[in-house]
Amino acid sequence: MARKLGVTRASVNAWEMELSSPTAVYLVEMARLFHTTTDDILGLESEEKISLRGMNEQEKRLVYDLVDYISGHHKP
Repeated sequence: MARKLGVTRASVNAWEMELSSPTAVYLVEMARLFHTTTDDILGLESEEKISLRGMNEQEKRLVYDLVDYISGHHKP
């Protein structure tokens, strides 16, 4: 992660040990790197999400159908 963000391993280690905090710029870059949101990284989001980035329309439809089925919204 340090290499991808262009920081030292010591910086990442300090973030992990809560000795320091990444700047907003690095939070945004981490969110992009991990395909999540800055709120999720900061522990502010409580609901789970599925990223549809990079999926074509057919793949997205399959995900939507599966989620509907699992959540009980399917028609018998």
